[in-house]
Amino acid sequence: MTRRELTPADYIAMLRRHWVLILIFTIVGPPLGYGLTKILPAKYTSQTLVLVQPPTVSAKIVEQVDTVDLGQRLASLQQQILSRTRLEPIIRQLNLFPTDINRISMDQLVARLQKDVDVSPVQAMAETDSGLPGFFVNVTMSKPQTAQAVCTAVTSMFIEESLKLQNQRSAQTTDFLSQQLTNAKAALDAQDAKLADFKIRYLGTLPDDEQTNLSLLNGFNTQLDSVTQALARAQQDKSFSESLLEQQRAAWQESEAGNNPLSLEQQLAALQQNLISLRARYTDDYPDVIKAESNIAALQKQIAISDKAAQAVSASKPKKVVAEPASITQLRAQVLNDDQMIAADTQAQEKLRKQIDLYESRVQSSPVVEEKYKELTRGYQTALDSYNDLLKKRDASVMAQQLNAQQDGEQFYLLDPANLPDTPSFPKPIQFTLGGLAGGLGLGLALVFALEMKDTSMRTERDVEFVLHLPVLAMIPTVVPDSGKVRLAAVGKSPSVDSGLGVGARA
Repeated sequence: MTRRELTPADYIAMLRRHWVLILIFTIVGPPLGYGLTKILPAKYTSQTLVLVQPPTVSAKIVEQVDTVDLGQRLASLQQQILSRTRLEPIIRQLNLFPTDINRISMDQLVARLQKDVDVSPVQAMAETDSGLPGFFVNVTMSKPQTAQAVCTAVTSMFIEESLKLQNQRSAQTTDFLSQQLTNAKAALDAQDAKLADFKIRYLGTLPDDEQTNLSLLNGFNTQLDSVTQALARAQQDKSFSESLLEQQRAAWQESEAGNNPLSLEQQLAALQQNLISLRARYTDDYPDVIKAESNIAALQKQIAISDKAAQAVSASKPKKVVAEPASITQLRAQVLNDDQMIAADTQAQEKLRKQIDLYESRVQSSPVVEEKYKELTRGYQTALDSYNDLLKKRDASVMAQQLNAQQDGEQFYLLDPANLPDTPSFPKPIQFTLGGLAGGLGLGLALVFALEMKDTSMRTERDVEFVLHLPVLAMIPTVVPDSGKVRLAAVGKSPSVDSGLGVGARA
């Protein structure tokens, strides 16, 4: 039977044959489970709830330094608090295991207490994704007072250690940022010194001075053109004055020697002829035309003076004047003035050319200086940005440290203190009773299945065909022996002995 496939009808037949056995185990199981609750030592669980209090100041105003996830922080705190260093003082202070403290090692006692302490996070609501809202601390001990004391001690260590850890991290972050800020300040000062030295070295050729240099260069070129034109006019005036001076000196010398000198009227006529030729080529505003007109006016004035002098000489008959005439003196002064103007213009021209050469060299070297200046300014700007960023972070860290010191930051706070359990958490009578019921039923079913697997009886047509590998032609029902009364009652009847039997054979 164990080799063929069992059908639901086979299982039902098994249950019908052994239902009494299954019922006995099912009935005996619950009392046994309940009896275990009276035998096993009772355990009491003390529970406390610790919630995470958000910072009183918004994170938009003061950014939190400790950005570690609360789940990771809780796991780290759990490892620290449930260590031997923290639990051994609790074991000794509360005398948790008085009978075993001298019999087994402290590591085993700490491991036992670690199993009795359970830290489980509070599940956040599905519609709010605010991280870890809090956690439960459960301590299971043999005495309710001991469980409450241990739960209170462990919870206090969680809160104190969390605050201590936050202050420590804030202080470490502040110290680190302060050191980095000092280094950044030194780097910024070095870049600032390089930039200042570069500006002093290349003063006037910086990129900001390029437009100024071009404007000044254009102005100097314009001034040079003006000075060059003025120098040319001064040289022309000097040449003309020198020619007049030579003519008048020659005439005066001849007149002094008794020769027939060139009269002033003839000189005036020559100047007027020269003016006519100049006006034919230039306008009245041209400097040479203006100069010729001035010379004519001066010569006319000189003629008038000469006429008056001649009249006076003829009247008084003075001695012969040896000194040069005033016209020659004026021409000499004019030539000297022209020399001074030429010297001044020449000096100004040289000065302007030097200025032009200087600013041309500045404009030509401007691209190279600009490239170096950009490289320095990039380094300076990078150092400045790094310094400002570190300064901002350092200030935020200092404010966060102050918030933690004032207990205004994110921290743990005790919502429900550790309770004093009045009923044991283990063993539970209802759970053990239901467990005994389930265990008895399962044990009964397992025993019935084992008995059926060892039973070699052939009870159905399928069993015969499976074992003998022969088809069944007829079935003989089970004949149950009757008692004496039944047998006497059946004497008056004449049924055939084999009326209810069927014989089967196969040729």
